[in-house]
Amino acid sequence: MTTSKSLFHAEMVNESGVNGEAYVKNDGLKVKVSSPTSKEPGTNPEELLGLSLSTCLNATIQSVLKARGKSHKSKVEVHVDFMKETSKIGFYFDVIALAQIDGLNFEEAKKLVEVAEQLCPVSKLLMGSHTVVVKTIQT
Repeated sequence: MTTSKSLFHAEMVNESGVNGEAYVKNDGLKVKVSSPTSKEPGTNPEELLGLSLSTCLNATIQSVLKARGKSHKSKVEVHVDFMKETSKIGFYFDVIALAQIDGLNFEEAKKLVEVAEQLCPVSKLLMGSHTVVVKTIQT
């Protein structure tokens, strides 16, 4: 854990697993949560993880573009599959993030996405997982 001062602090709470509500303390976001295996309305950890990664990675790509004097549009689409372990008890997420930057050749876009992946806090958190992949795609 780092000793530097936090720029932002958030506290999220879940008291009901995947059948109820999760929320951000201090009158923040509240969401109904449900199991990904049920037909009940609500979001689930897979969707929240995908939203976190797509938002953070795309914001970082945009920051990298801006720092290099570029105003290209970018997009990150994340696919998350809820998978059952085959060799042991349990489950895991299979995650693929597809990043694209309009108007750049593929090699330049790929390099920028790689830089952003190294800088994005959510990507850093997931880095090293053999079930998370970030790919650059062309539009």
